[in-house]
Amino acid sequence: MGLFQSIFGKIRLGKPTAGFWTTLDGYTPTFTSWGGELYESEIVRAVVNATATHISKLRVTVQGSANPKLQTRLRQGPNEWQTWGQFLYRLSTILDMQNTAFIVPVLNEFGETTGMFPVLPSGCEVVQYGGAPWLRYTFRTGQKAAIEMSRCGIMTKFQYKSDIFGENNRALTPTMELVNLQNQGISEAVKNGATFRFAAKMNNFSSDADLAKERQRFSKENLQGEGGGVLLFPSTYTDIKQLESKPYVVPTEEMQRIRTSVFDYFGMNEEVLQNKAYGDAWSAFYEGRIEAFSVQFSDVATKMLFTERERAAGSLLMATANRLQYMSTNEKINYAKEMGDRGFVMIDEIREVFNLPPLPGEMGKRLPIRGEYYLIGTDGSVVKKGEETKNGTQDH
Repeated sequence: MGLFQSIFGKIRLGKPTAGFWTTLDGYTPTFTSWGGELYESEIVRAVVNATATHISKLRVTVQGSANPKLQTRLRQGPNEWQTWGQFLYRLSTILDMQNTAFIVPVLNEFGETTGMFPVLPSGCEVVQYGGAPWLRYTFRTGQKAAIEMSRCGIMTKFQYKSDIFGENNRALTPTMELVNLQNQGISEAVKNGATFRFAAKMNNFSSDADLAKERQRFSKENLQGEGGGVLLFPSTYTDIKQLESKPYVVPTEEMQRIRTSVFDYFGMNEEVLQNKAYGDAWSAFYEGRIEAFSVQFSDVATKMLFTERERAAGSLLMATANRLQYMSTNEKINYAKEMGDRGFVMIDEIREVFNLPPLPGEMGKRLPIRGEYYLIGTDGSVVKKGEETKNGTQDH
């Protein structure tokens, strides 16, 4: 079975009759990007790729006791075709390009959810079937599919007019037109820079036909040779002048302003795009872009996969990242000294910051505390590490 049939092939809707579908959301989204080629822009693709690459490094964990079979599958990956990194990368790319990303369940022959998959429809609408809202997708191949809205996940950006879907990217059109014009200007400048043009006054020609023949002869003998050489101007030409083309190119400051507009729209900066960000710069990017995606995806996936009762009992799916790994080496050392010595983090958590594996067994689950620190009890008693306590045991 193909991917489409594996996901949507088991859903049965029966034969719809006239007036069977009822549109619930009057807003019809347009899932088209700028000129249909927003992702074909070099700067846009670089920005979207940088964001998706960092998002693909999120660690997806499942917690709780509900549906252990599903949890086991999800720990291995979102579906049988993708890893979690591939799933998150594609989901992030779709969300940036469409401002709406759909996650649909992968079902087995019994209609049970065994995973999830990000889909890219060319259009989607909310309809009513059997008294419940459904999402009806239309794909670029012309195929259509529908599934209960309660079983799907919807992530959005720039949500305004629609109650369910995000807006399109038309707000970026003026900037993209400037980017396109600038690229064309650079291309024309390169072409004109390799072209030599001359203007000259021609004498002793009595007719337009003679003038045309002479122009063709001159071009053939001087401009179409394969061996190179020099241009030979006979005495019939006077006032010979070379024409220099000076195409307009957007100044560097204006080019940077265009790039900044793209960065502002997608929440990106130059340091992250060129893999130069660490420490506070990385933390700012994480909190502004990665964490926002992580929180929304975690909420959407949890609601999609678990019932209200299961969520209340603590079952959830969460995407997290250790942003401390992007600190400089000195910052990591200071973090380990200040936080580890006071017992705020475990040994394995400190090792993770340095990209080290956890210690075997329970060794890494302990909290290291320096010996000169004192523990003040609720009754006001003071105990130093290594000293005997009142009950004869030793505090470690």
